[in-house]
Amino acid sequence: MTTTTGRDRVLGRLSGLDRFLPVWIIAAMAAGLLLGRLVPSLPAALDAVRVGSVSIPIALGLLVMMYPVLAKVRYTQTRDITADHRLMASSLLFNWVIGPALMFTLAWLMLPDLPEYRTGLIIVGLARCIAMVLIWNDLAGGDREAAAVLVALNAIFQVVAFGALGWFYLQVLPGWLGLPTTLAAFSLGAITVSVLVFLGIPLLAGALTRAVAERTRGRTWYETTFLPRIGPLALWGLLFTVVVLFALQGGQITTRPWDVARIALPLLGYFALTFGASLTLGHRLRLGYPKSTTLAFTAAGNNFELAIAVTIGTFGVTSGQALAGVIGPLIEVPVLVALVYLALWARRFFPPETHTVRHPEGTPL
Repeated sequence: MTTTTGRDRVLGRLSGLDRFLPVWIIAAMAAGLLLGRLVPSLPAALDAVRVGSVSIPIALGLLVMMYPVLAKVRYTQTRDITADHRLMASSLLFNWVIGPALMFTLAWLMLPDLPEYRTGLIIVGLARCIAMVLIWNDLAGGDREAAAVLVALNAIFQVVAFGALGWFYLQVLPGWLGLPTTLAAFSLGAITVSVLVFLGIPLLAGALTRAVAERTRGRTWYETTFLPRIGPLALWGLLFTVVVLFALQGGQITTRPWDVARIALPLLGYFALTFGASLTLGHRLRLGYPKSTTLAFTAAGNNFELAIAVTIGTFGVTSGQALAGVIGPLIEVPVLVALVYLALWARRFFPPETHTVRHPEGTPL
């Protein structure tokens, strides 16, 4: 069990790639911006490689990133997670009630004069995270099985409720409040494809890998030999995705810095308030550090690929709504990296019995 020095012990276990993650993230962001500026044709070339609403370069990066994390999940233990009604109810509350309402409020308070950006941010708030949150949760020592269950729950609600919530927050609620409304029709097909590609494929691959490997080689070999070999793929996939994102949008970022700053303010408020409130709730409910951390990251993260696809498909690639959708992950990535370290620091405030580091393969990733 760890003590108040638990954060240092966890960080001490990490490889060089893991330990200096903020450095690599900043380097990847800079590399993407530089590539986008030095090779003007690159953003268009990357964006052209897509199937329907799915960007193939981003999809490949996310799949490579998510596969090792989902391969580490012990799927036989997920039934215990669904029986934890406090965790399940808290996740539904934050993801589908508090999160969208908070983003709606912040967008109207901070962007009253910028309706396109405001609408884009409201859509970002509706796109609950089903992909990149897994890597942040793993880095912070969250509960892998809980994360797998909660992102699957988000995926189901995303398909079922996204369109209805979009109608409510863009038309019904503003009308009740005497505010301007926005007419938007979202593609159920695009939402379903996003869920299947960014969660379904890596989830199936991870589950099959564990099932086949444990049956043929045993759990000990799988967790002590195989998982450490594929673990670094997660961070390489993350860094590749960051480079692609910033290369695609480097021109927007560097030529419209004031707009980026305006969009970033409500996003920063959203991440800080959602993460802090959900982590505090987990502590008050005595969920323990791993589950509280998972609750916090699944509540704070967003499905940026879905938000980008929806805003581009509904309002056009050059619209302000699309720009707001694009800025979302560019702000989210460095902020959630910082929240990983905040979560590790906050570990000391949880009961000691919940501090056991549950990474049999040696590192969080």
